[in-house]
Amino acid sequence: MHPAISVIFFTVMSGAGFGFMAMLGLGASVPDGPMSAFLISGVAGVLAVAGLLASTFHLGHPERALKAFSQWRTSWLSREGVLAVSTLMLFAIYVLIWMATGDRIIVLGLFVALGAAATVFATAMIYAQLKTVPQWNMQQTPLCYLLFAAVSGVLLAASFAPDGTIFGMPGAMLAMMELLMAWAAKVMWWQQAKKATLAASGSTVETATGLGSIGKTRLLERPHTGENYLTKEMIHKIGRKHATKLRLIAMILGCIIPVLICLVVLLLAISNIWLLAAFGFLMAGLFAERWLFFAEAEHSVSLYY
Repeated sequence: MHPAISVIFFTVMSGAGFGFMAMLGLGASVPDGPMSAFLISGVAGVLAVAGLLASTFHLGHPERALKAFSQWRTSWLSREGVLAVSTLMLFAIYVLIWMATGDRIIVLGLFVALGAAATVFATAMIYAQLKTVPQWNMQQTPLCYLLFAAVSGVLLAASFAPDGTIFGMPGAMLAMMELLMAWAAKVMWWQQAKKATLAASGSTVETATGLGSIGKTRLLERPHTGENYLTKEMIHKIGRKHATKLRLIAMILGCIIPVLICLVVLLLAISNIWLLAAFGFLMAGLFAERWLFFAEAEHSVSLYY
């Protein structure tokens, strides 16, 4: 699949935004005062909205984006849009009440957290539902999306926590545990994706061309002399060595360096604001991870071409 920058930006940034939104909804501590509530909540909102806006750049007709909301009964893309807007509206109400009264309504916060998790899940299901892309069509796909959104939110929440704790636990320690859990799940996803080939799913040149009934089929030449939408969007080749290097880069940037920063914060008892650096490295690692997620995926239509 073609690794479009707009879609990579959308999945990474909106995941971080909704992950942080969930942490705030669950009551993660932040500095007192309406201005602090506004600015810190604004970080979550900006990340989520920036990601959602980026997704529109990949639409063939962005002006028709609103029509997608009507297909929520059958489309995960539509469900993601409905859930995202609903969660953002709930979050706005939650923050306004928080700013006005200084109190956070627990029940409303729980709905915000559930909505944020549901939005990230729906984003993952846009890809996980596709049987034509075996590497995505796995139960681990939504799990990885949810875990990466969660660790992004934990790192941001820990960075702003006045006492350095989240729900009574040192924020750096919780972030470190989340990092290891998320990347362990991703490594298992990579291992499973190696086995989830087109051949293993039953897709062959014969099934792609519909000529299997007359025997073994081989391509003599391409169906088209030039490029078309399918060849541009659904077919992308990446070398095995190149992919291995990118996985290593993703792990170093997104896991090893952030874990080391968390350890330094814990052992030296320095300010949790340094965890923002860990968040920055995590984002860089996730951009590499998400690029691979798209670039390595094989769509069954590629067998036809």
